[in-house]
Amino acid sequence: MDKRGPGAQVGIGLLGLGVVGSSVATALRSPVGRDHGLRLCAALVRDPSRQRAVDLPPEMVTTDPDAILDSPDIDIVVELMGGEQPALEYISRALSAGKHVTTANKEVISKHGERLRELAAENGVSLQYEASVGGGIPIISPLLNDLVANEILGLRAIINGTTNYILTQMASGGTSFDDALAEAQRLGYAEADPTADVDAHDAVYKISILARLAFGVSVPVENIYREGIRRTAAQDFRYAEELGYTIKLLAAARREDGGLLVRVHPALIPGDVPMAKVEGVLNVVEVEGDLAGPLWFQGRGAGAKPTASAVMGDVLRAAAVLRHGGTLPQARQIDPGLPLLAMAEHECKYYLRLTVRDRPGVLAQIAGVLGDLEISIASVLQMDADPERGAADLVIMTHPAREANMQRAVQRIDALGVVDTVANLIRVESYPADR
Repeated sequence: MDKRGPGAQVGIGLLGLGVVGSSVATALRSPVGRDHGLRLCAALVRDPSRQRAVDLPPEMVTTDPDAILDSPDIDIVVELMGGEQPALEYISRALSAGKHVTTANKEVISKHGERLRELAAENGVSLQYEASVGGGIPIISPLLNDLVANEILGLRAIINGTTNYILTQMASGGTSFDDALAEAQRLGYAEADPTADVDAHDAVYKISILARLAFGVSVPVENIYREGIRRTAAQDFRYAEELGYTIKLLAAARREDGGLLVRVHPALIPGDVPMAKVEGVLNVVEVEGDLAGPLWFQGRGAGAKPTASAVMGDVLRAAAVLRHGGTLPQARQIDPGLPLLAMAEHECKYYLRLTVRDRPGVLAQIAGVLGDLEISIASVLQMDADPERGAADLVIMTHPAREANMQRAVQRIDALGVVDTVANLIRVESYPADR
């Protein structure tokens, strides 16, 4: 694509005009957009008759993707459709046509980012996706720019606002998972089908993107350990609080034993660390660099305006390249010497909640199973005894143990006649003071 002059307008095409797309369109047509020489040329929609938060001239709205992808007047394509297809096809076509692309599509970037980055490089354009992780939180750009001199040691994040809202409600009011989910849906924080959020698919897409940028390792989503929050119950929060913890859906990537372990699962977080205080729909990303040390990025991880903020930042960077030349930084080179590790090798403390028969000798049998698998007990709490049923909740905190051993122990404990059910197993996240 030919470089535009310093005063030239930059044509923008929007793929999608939903909640976020409408906010981006509003920003492009605002004084800020006009002052930066941005001109919205066309917006792709499914239904032109649908009422939207932004009122565009009819000639600017189209149902034909070719009107954007093949237009010589459009320099930057902004994809805000969501989903894998046809978004992937449209992004690929735009890059192949020599257009810069900005997207908020975490699924496409996590699954196809490597190929799309290569396609952008082949055509001398940029692919930007700040809005794909953390909404308005600037995290992609710092990893590509400010922290490039660092060897990143680890990432830890709360990157799904829906699950964080649900867990916050359960922690603060003793609300059940089902009731907290229903409230999240009523407020518009959760979709009618909440699977992507509560089963942690959304968080997996996002940590895949962050891990690729931070460590230079391609992290296929199917290789990331994933566990959602459906098993988390109100009593888990009560017991965790007694032990000095709260519960969060954690997405983490860290160098361990010569490799990289990437995982998403509920975790007990010590109540005295900052992450324990990140509540509601807020997101946070902790980054630890060998030079910069620990860094903290927190803010609104979703919503029309925060996401539009990230999209507009990408658009303005691409517009500057079009006018003045130069290039935008891309992801680190792939590091072939940093393999992905299996979750089975992970080592941490564990919280184990069992419903057991309230009789002598129960703990001895359970302790015997744990001991056989080299898992030592740190503490035991007997909670919520029910004399009528002759049952009680038994909460066991372990010392650090291997994941593979803990999973085998759970299977054996579940088979004991004195155990009614293994109600939950939650990993305990360690911080420097308790490692």
